Amino acid sequence: MTIEQIYTGCLAQGAYYIESKGEAAIIDPLREVSPYIKRAARDKAKVKYVFETHFHADFVSGHITLSRETGAPIIYGPKADPSFEAYIAKDGEEFKIGDLTIKVLHTPGHTMESTTYLLRDAQGKDVAIFSGDTLFLGDVGRPDLAQKAAHLTQEELAGMLYDSLREKIMPLADDVTVYPAHGAGSACGKNMMKETVDTLGNQKRVNYALRADMTREEFIEEVTEGLLPPPKYFPLNVKMNKEGYEDIGVVLKRGTTALDPDEFEALANESEAIILDVRTQQEFVKGHIPRSIFIGLNGDFAPWVGALIADVTQSILLVTPLGKEEEAVTRLSRVGFDNTLGYLEGGFDSWKKAGKEIDKIKSKPAAELKKELSEKSTPVFDVRKESEYKSEHLIGAESTPLDTLNEHLAEFPDDQPFYMHCAGGYRSVIAASILKSRGIHNLVDVGGGFDAIKQAGLEVSDYVCPTTL
Repeated sequence: MTIEQIYTGCLAQGAYYIESKGEAAIIDPLREVSPYIKRAARDKAKVKYVFETHFHADFVSGHITLSRETGAPIIYGPKADPSFEAYIAKDGEEFKIGDLTIKVLHTPGHTMESTTYLLRDAQGKDVAIFSGDTLFLGDVGRPDLAQKAAHLTQEELAGMLYDSLREKIMPLADDVTVYPAHGAGSACGKNMMKETVDTLGNQKRVNYALRADMTREEFIEEVTEGLLPPPKYFPLNVKMNKEGYEDIGVVLKRGTTALDPDEFEALANESEAIILDVRTQQEFVKGHIPRSIFIGLNGDFAPWVGALIADVTQSILLVTPLGKEEEAVTRLSRVGFDNTLGYLEGGFDSWKKAGKEIDKIKSKPAAELKKELSEKSTPVFDVRKESEYKSEHLIGAESTPLDTLNEHLAEFPDDQPFYMHCAGGYRSVIAASILKSRGIHNLVDVGGGFDAIKQAGLEVSDYVCPTTL
């Protein structure tokens, strides 16, 4: 028996490979499916089933492509209604993989079709659950994503989730291993642990949502409290997962079309494409194409693209580090952004050599900000999460979180320079690029972010542990 978690840190997502006696199953695969096919080939195994725990909102699954390339049927739990061919299993139905058995546990609450898959060994012993977004480590799936489609309130869905956990999952033995679909950093929950595998027994001890003496009313209140609005691209990813999508090979071929500077500029002018620069923030600050947006590959690239660009049909032109073109297109496709039209051949250097117009972001070290604040009142804007700001912030700085930046545009002054910062520089440069694309140029990025601000000795608020907020 082989159980392998294939974890993608950028998306905080776990897919699973299970193999026994030459038969394999894949649970919640990513868009690019070749790693799963190669993994099965290494074991000389045939992919027998592709299991989906639910219609994912935060990424586009590879279920359709994997099924087509392997001949394995796509399996959903009850209540699923995809537009493509799939097998809709009954609650309690079992599937054989070599000596192993996978049992369907319908666990609605995160979504109506949410399903947990229980793995049993050759002797019939419960070994593990693949809990999708029903049960995370330290948390449970948010119950507000399916309410529009199901005509239910988040409180009603939370009540269903309470029942699912207590009737289907909590009665299982403590030594059962929990393999969730996501870990810390995912927007599908709010309080996930950094670990990606645990025992059910430990989760019963540490997960607030699994308290033995918790009432239904307490669960509903605690699970729905403090839920931030889901990213705007979530419903569009659900639609793609439910209705189908373009083949990843077609997306890659189109997106990796090389364009020389003149072709790139002409296409940018002719289309409504966003120029997306995915280099490092340090490179972008020193020089970039005017009105281009920075979201670097070296950070939480795909989730930030989804949160800030939002419309997965938006056409995109890429400026990438040399050799990173395919990676950028692939990572965009994971969250449904399939309309990449090509990339700048030769990178930003070719743009400069062609004599094209360039722009820069003014950046100053925290020591200069300290000197300036000692001499005069200068606006400072903190683009970290609200929880980070509340935990500790520069005295006098305004909280303007990156994910809601558009709601704060009127707060940025147009008659004087102002400073911006995040934790280390990645998010503030994203914010700066967005503001400059809107015609706001009187900004200064604090090099090194809040870490540098503290090291420079600027006055900050007393630290409050985020878990107590």
